[in-house]
Parts: sequence; C-alpha cells; structure tokens
Amino acid sequence: MTLTNTEVPGFRAGKWVLDPTHSEVGFHVRHMMVSKVRGAFGVKSATLIASDNPLDFVLHATVDAASVNTNLQIRDDHLRSVDFLDVARFPTMEFVSSGARVSGDEFLVDGELTIRDVTRSITFQVELGGFGSDTDKVYRAGASAKTTIDREDFGLTWSATLETGGLVVGKEVTILLELEGFLTEE
Repeated sequence: MTLTNTEVPGFRAGKWVLDPTHSEVGFHVRHMMVSKVRGAFGVKSATLIASDNPLDFVLHATVDAASVNTNLQIRDDHLRSVDFLDVARFPTMEFVSSGARVSGDEFLVDGELTIRDVTRSITFQVELGGFGSDTDKVYRAGASAKTTIDREDFGLTWSATLETGGLVVGKEVTILLELEGFLTEE
C-alpha cells in the first residue's frame, strides 16, 4: 500500500542539514568470493527540504570520492584510480531524491545516484532513528539507510578472475548510511 501522507512522531518541516561529524557513508563488497571488504566515505554535504508531509521532500547529498577508506592504503589508492572511482575526473558522487513512500512496514526513498558521471535510479530502505533537541536546543534527526547496487552499472568494471572462476571483487556493493542532521529553519 502506498501512502500519500503519513505521520512521523517528532517530524518537523523545514531545511535539514547533515551533520558530517555524526554521519557515515559505509559500504561492503565481496572479496575473493570468501569475505567482505568494508569501507567508508566522507560526506561532503547533504540538505533535505521537507514540507509538512513527511513523504514530500527533496534530498541532495554529495560524497567526496577521494575520501574512500578501507583501512588499507594500497587498496584505497586503487579504488581512487581510473580502474574504479577515477577521482581525478569524478571527485564526487551524488544522490538526489525523487520521492519517498511507505511499503508495508518499510520507509523507502527513491532517487538518482551518480558515480563516475553515470546516473542510475536506486531505492534506499530507511529506518528513522528519531527526533529531538540536543543540549544546545538544536533540533536533530537520525536515520539509517541501506541499498545494494551493481557496481558495473556505474562503470566500475575492474576485477580479476580467480582460479576457481570467481571474481576478486564482487559486483554487488551494499551501501549503508548512518545519518544525523539538524533543522536550520522552522
């Protein structure tokens, strides 16, 4: 069932700005078909403009591609190279929302993700963490979100084949967001 309006306790309309010190864009991808490599990116900026209807908002987020960190310098340098993110030519990755909806028990945010100048439609499954004022009376919100993409859809096609026939780097990348933002205008 798709709702056109829903109640979200604590939600307030206005301009929300991401707090990068309390937010993270994480990911994991299968490595050598036996384990997962985890990493993170630094969030450059994110702004959400919300109306009175919690499902009616525009979100624009930018991630610094060169900030990729998997805790292994040689791998991070390879991820920044032309084989993967090509950060010299494509310094940022962007997400722009196109809508939000409720499906069953899930809150979903649809939008366009751009990596290496390639844009694809994706959907994040979102879990709202809550709303409240901090010690400085700044109104804050938190959320977690998750989606899975096929990296090859974005031109990230480098890999090597193992003797067993599998790939060194899996095609599916799970993106995990931990977000906290604050209301700038009420």
